Amino acid sequence: MKSLSKIIGERIKNFRHREGLNQEQLAERCGLHATYIGQLERGEKNATLESIEKVVKGLNISFETLFEKIQIGEFKSNIASQCYSLIDALNEKEQAAIHELIQKIIAYKNV
Repeated sequence: MKSLSKIIGERIKNFRHREGLNQEQLAERCGLHATYIGQLERGEKNATLESIEKVVKGLNISFETLFEKIQIGEFKSNIASQCYSLIDALNEKEQAAIHELIQKIIAYKNV
């Protein structure tokens, strides 16, 4: 079972990658130190609400987006939730391609 700080850290990293930023660039946007961004991404630090606010602004996302569909504990092992996390890390074009592929697989299965 992953801790909440690790889940949030993975999300921050995924959104950072989606923006095409390295840790230093995100840190500069946020007014935080790059080492701190790395610690957040690895789940080594529990961020304050103020830090999270800076990060979401730096990533051009909302609090709701960062925390969307997070499930803690026994529900985290849910396959659909794991798929969501994988797909959520992709850009919109890649997400659309995965969506189309899933639709084709389901259609083929139903033939």
